[in-house]
Amino acid sequence: PRSTLFPYTTLFRSVVLRDVSLRAEAGDLVVVWGLRCSGRSTLLRVAAGIEPPDGGVVRFDGHDLISHGERLLGGGIGYCQKTLRFADGQSALDHAMVGLLSRWVSPTKARSLALEALERVGAGHCARMTQRELSSAEAMRVALARTLALKPRLVAIDEPVKGVELIDRDPILSLLRSLADEGLTVLASTGESTGLSQADRGLILGDGELRGAPPPAPATVV
Repeated sequence: PRSTLFPYTTLFRSVVLRDVSLRAEAGDLVVVWGLRCSGRSTLLRVAAGIEPPDGGVVRFDGHDLISHGERLLGGGIGYCQKTLRFADGQSALDHAMVGLLSRWVSPTKARSLALEALERVGAGHCARMTQRELSSAEAMRVALARTLALKPRLVAIDEPVKGVELIDRDPILSLLRSLADEGLTVLASTGESTGLSQADRGLILGDGELRGAPPPAPATVV
C-alpha cells in the first residue's frame, strides 16, 4: 500500500508569560489573579525556581535561580504543593516532617520542627489525623506547615483557597496575612476576586502580561 506523506508540519507555540516584571520584599503578601489557563501557576513556578524562564532573569536574594534554584528551593524558597500524597506518610505529622527528613534532619528534630509548624498554621490538632480525616481547609494548613517547617523566607502558594469550603476561606487568607506580617514574603495566586482581600498588592495576569489593575467585579444575580 502507498503511504501518505505530510511534508509540512506546523508547530504552534503559546506564550504564557510576556515581559513580566515582579518584585516582592520581606513582609509582602502579593496575590496574582487570573482566569483559568492565564499562566498564574506558571508564574509561581518560575518565581520559585521550579521552571526556568525562556528568557529574562529570576533572582532571589541576589542569586540567579537558573543556576541556584535547586539549592534555594526548599531552603530560602518554599513552594507549597497542596496535594498530600499517601506515599509521604499516614498522619499529618508525617506529611509535615517529610521535607525535613529528605534533607537529613534527624527524626527527633524533624518531629519538633514539624509540630511547631503545624501549631503555627493552626493545625496542631491535626498531627495524628490521617489524610482521609482532614477537611479541605485542614489539608491546606498541613501542606503549608510542610513548607514552613523548612524555614523559608519566600513562600509561593498556588490557589490556597481552591477547593476549600467557603466558610474556611477567610481564615486561610488571614493566615497568609499573618505570615507576611511576621516578615515572610508570600506570593499567591487566585482565580477569585475574594482571594485578593488581604493582599498588600493584587495583580492581574492576562494575555501573558502582569498588571496592577483590580479583577472584574463578580456578577450580581437578581
